[in-house]
Amino acid sequence: MLPADTFSPNVNGAAKFTENLAMGMKARGHDVHVVAPAASRRHGRFTETYGDEPITVHRVRSYRWFKHDWLRFVVPWRARAHARRILDEVQPDVVHFQSAVILGRAFSIEAKRRGIRVIATNHLMVENVIEHSGIPKFLQPTAASIWWRDASATLRRAAAVTTPTRRAADFLEANGGVNDVLAISCGLRTSDYTAQFGEKPERRILFLGRVTGEKQIDVLLEAFRRLPTDLNAKLDIVGGGDLLHALQRLSAKLGIDDRVTFHGLATDAEVRRMLTDATVFAMPSIAELQSIATMEAMASGLPVVAANAMALPHLVHHGQNGFLFEPGDAGDLARRLEWVLRAPAAERDRLGREGLRLVQVHDIDRTFDLFERLYLGESIADVAADSVNEQDHSLDGAPRTGTITLPETSRPPADLPSAEGRRGDGAEA
Repeated sequence: MLPADTFSPNVNGAAKFTENLAMGMKARGHDVHVVAPAASRRHGRFTETYGDEPITVHRVRSYRWFKHDWLRFVVPWRARAHARRILDEVQPDVVHFQSAVILGRAFSIEAKRRGIRVIATNHLMVENVIEHSGIPKFLQPTAASIWWRDASATLRRAAAVTTPTRRAADFLEANGGVNDVLAISCGLRTSDYTAQFGEKPERRILFLGRVTGEKQIDVLLEAFRRLPTDLNAKLDIVGGGDLLHALQRLSAKLGIDDRVTFHGLATDAEVRRMLTDATVFAMPSIAELQSIATMEAMASGLPVVAANAMALPHLVHHGQNGFLFEPGDAGDLARRLEWVLRAPAAERDRLGREGLRLVQVHDIDRTFDLFERLYLGESIADVAADSVNEQDHSLDGAPRTGTITLPETSRPPADLPSAEGRRGDGAEA
């Protein structure tokens, strides 16, 4: 049973992972039940098809959060009653909750009382939750402290706690009061993506993700404004969110709206096509616990320019499959993007092929294997020995910032490899 406070039709990393996990476990012969907020006033037990797999989804009565355009939640004082009813009806062997918030808290309490094995995965950063809460800024530190205290109690009910990366696991251990957090990648099926190497007809920069504050898309727009016009670059923003209209207005104010396209929500097929067609992927977010979107870009053979923040340095190895930039620094981001866009196709291909190699360790079948072992009661130590233990490739080892000194010139900065001197086919930098 997979209780999740966010699930399809929501578009975010946690919802997508829960969907993939449900499909993967169903394909392996398990009876899978997802519990999630109803996407509308219609609630109850339904069979919903994801991929080729029919999944039982218990849609619990929910309400739209007034500060958000799509976020729906189950009222906390009714959540445990829903948990009791569904657990007694289904009688699952294991409960694997996807966040220590409303449904995770309720199902962890009631499952523990019934002697059901509990596994926890955390996909959330408190900053992302509080941003949409409407809580005044001066009260947000207090709210974060309360949130972590409650989340800690919820997570400690689990036999095993996981999160997508080692950086995220360290963050959770430091803030959540739990030990031995396992780093298990969200994973993806790399064969679903198509890389296109060589020259491309246009220079296209792609961002894929929720259009919300922590993604810092405003920084990307300002960086794009600073790019020399002779590049004739175009920027594609794919995703929906509460800042969509504000960022469209910002794009017009910056005078770049003729070269920036806000695509809104897109189908999986449309996303994969845009990934294949892009020249470089940009991820300016400062709050990624893994970033499935960045892994999708790597699986599509794209160089990645990402913020030197949270878990992104686990994926982007500076100078090998892309570059890291100082978070929030539009000038730094612009210089990185310009270098990639001006580099010969062979150099971009080198970066893309290395990313394609690096992302193989995140194969989703490996993720399914590890969770299946946890469900069956295997020890944390044994599972940890086989989980992905990624190194931190941040420029300074710090969780949020890096120190990058760049000359004010369009030539390749000193800490970037020379495009003219690199013609490799994916060898390490």
